[in-house]
Amino acid sequence: MEKRTKDNPWKLQTPPLTSEYQMYMDEKDGEEIIVCVVGKTVLHYSARCIEDLHQMLKAHGDWMLLGSADEQKPAKEGTVEAWARSDKNPVGGWYGLKKGYRGRFGMYIPPLMEQLGLAEVEHNKRNNRMKAI
Repeated sequence: MEKRTKDNPWKLQTPPLTSEYQMYMDEKDGEEIIVCVVGKTVLHYSARCIEDLHQMLKAHGDWMLLGSADEQKPAKEGTVEAWARSDKNPVGGWYGLKKGYRGRFGMYIPPLMEQLGLAEVEHNKRNNRMKAI
């Protein structure tokens, strides 16, 4: 996988193509992380989410709703967002690492997966889905 740095980040757009943001790889507390910069907001996700999400989508075998939600709001069952915070995923909980900013996985990780050639992502105004390539 191509690894981008703060000086050379991925420039991405949210699935509905309404907002731009950047992502890059870094390390925190000895763990490889994905840093997501949306305006002045900075989110962190465990880097292993890329491989774990790809494997889950391959096993799922079909389109899956993204279901993006803030950490404080419940995620709709059966969505990528719900999986990313489920105690049944490979990390047993949240892939988001910054308390208060652990949500929005379904908004920011799928476009990175698409950029990396691991997934196909829809770009409708709402109710977007993704599937593994």
